[in-house]
Amino acid sequence: MFGTSGIRGTVGEEVTADLALAVGRAVASDGYDTVVLGRDVRESGLLLVDAVAAGLRECGADVIEVGVAATPTVARAIDHLDADAGIVVTASHNPKTDNGLKLWTPSGKAFGPDQRDEIERRIHESDYDLAAWDELGTRRQYEDATEHHAAQLAEAVTIEGTPHVIVDMGNGAGGITASVLDGLGCTVETLNGQPDGSFPGRPSEPNAETLDSLAAMVEHTDADLGIGHDGDADRMMAVDETGTFVPKDALLALFARKAAADGDRVAAPVDTSLAVDDALAAVGASVTRTQVGDVYVAERATEDDVTFGGEPSGAWIWPAETLCPDGPLAACKLVEFVDTAGPLSELAGEIEQYPIRRTSIEVAEKEAVMAAVQERVTEAYDDVDTLDGVRVETDEGWFLLRASGTEPLVRVTAEARSAAAAERVFDEAQTLVEDAIDAVGITEQ
Repeated sequence: MFGTSGIRGTVGEEVTADLALAVGRAVASDGYDTVVLGRDVRESGLLLVDAVAAGLRECGADVIEVGVAATPTVARAIDHLDADAGIVVTASHNPKTDNGLKLWTPSGKAFGPDQRDEIERRIHESDYDLAAWDELGTRRQYEDATEHHAAQLAEAVTIEGTPHVIVDMGNGAGGITASVLDGLGCTVETLNGQPDGSFPGRPSEPNAETLDSLAAMVEHTDADLGIGHDGDADRMMAVDETGTFVPKDALLALFARKAAADGDRVAAPVDTSLAVDDALAAVGASVTRTQVGDVYVAERATEDDVTFGGEPSGAWIWPAETLCPDGPLAACKLVEFVDTAGPLSELAGEIEQYPIRRTSIEVAEKEAVMAAVQERVTEAYDDVDTLDGVRVETDEGWFLLRASGTEPLVRVTAEARSAAAAERVFDEAQTLVEDAIDAVGITEQ
């Protein structure tokens, strides 16, 4: 039921009012007595919020509804309102056909595996503590969640100049970024600024392909940079002043290097580029690798010497601020960095870019294949990490073999510091998967 970032799926199929009602019942029954509830701009969120609220109240929890808001806005409101948990009705960067639910703790960290498993168990077993007629939970509105978040963002950065920033909200809930930057004295223009859950301007996920209009707008103006958010604004990607999309690993390396000092660690998933390791080594810091998923990055970021956590997908976490990926905070931090350190193209240009190869191999039994892969790899290599899939460090680079969480695929990733070495490491990794397929007696689909 739960993926690495909550529950998501097609509305009317995987995601229904029945499911939302069950989630509300399960959360309240598990002892979360006061719950902050918000949603992104998708139209289906209206009925799903009502269903979640009904389930919460039916099992005695009080609901504080904040309306349409960025996911980090809702997450930050939990502690502010002295609540026990938060639920955001959102499918984040997924297509317009989808919706979902994300569950949050007062620290801003998403529900961890044990918490998710318990909610899922209650739903499967219909294990709910329904309240008596006179003990139902209450439902009230709180209208200042965005203002609270905005004040925290303004306190987190110092922008002395007047950078020209174009913010592509992707028709989502990221309007807070434009308003805060404007309040900090920036010259701000917006793109796809009208909230619309059908995402008419571009697909919700911000990447090099979907931010082409932002890139063109930045290139043909005097803008210093462009910011792109997804539908619920937990993600943030960037375009430099030349209209060039900043590579995801380069942005991670920039944030990490600025946040870390000698002896510090930065949390990042197992598929993170060597570029981040090298950027941190230059300041005496290091990478601590996690499973893929911002909840795992956030969990590692609770450790004392971890000063930053990030995923190349665009989820950035400053644990001193919040354990929720906060796209508006990342935008403000990046604008501050450009304001003090110079053009984004030059900053990104300082980060080495290494050749990386990726493919996906379709298999009928991915679990059996991965078991065979792990057996072979642990016999053949010394430096093996099985935290999430199988990651191997070689003399020339590294490769990662990892089963897809949702599809019958084994994903192969390889990186090295030269194209020839990357090709050799990639071929080595791909051969391991093919040999494992042969060993377990199944064929590629």
